[in-house]
Amino acid sequence: MNYSNPLFLISILDAVIFCTAGLLMLKFPPKKINSLYGYRTKNSMKSQESWDFAQKLSALKMIKAGIIMFGFAIVGFLIIISNKLALAIGLGVLILLVIWLWVSTEKAIKNKFNNE
Repeated sequence: MNYSNPLFLISILDAVIFCTAGLLMLKFPPKKINSLYGYRTKNSMKSQESWDFAQKLSALKMIKAGIIMFGFAIVGFLIIISNKLALAIGLGVLILLVIWLWVSTEKAIKNKFNNE
């Protein structure tokens, strides 16, 4: 068993965090634009409609990112690679998923609200 593999540890913790945050935001989305809780960017805070759209979309994308991270956790559990490589892969995947979540959500907000 490979519980100490950094790829497993990073991926499983991030999977739990992403899925939990996404489910919480779906279940209890912030109702009004605020500076404390929710997907907060300049575009998402332009109007209440864009805020509501961004909260739901980002929550779904967080859940999807969590599922992807869970897949990497399984891989990290099953394979044996050096700790440095496992750490680099785990952190690299995390960074790429965060960038994907942000870029794709911002693009969707711009496409939906700049065309209306």
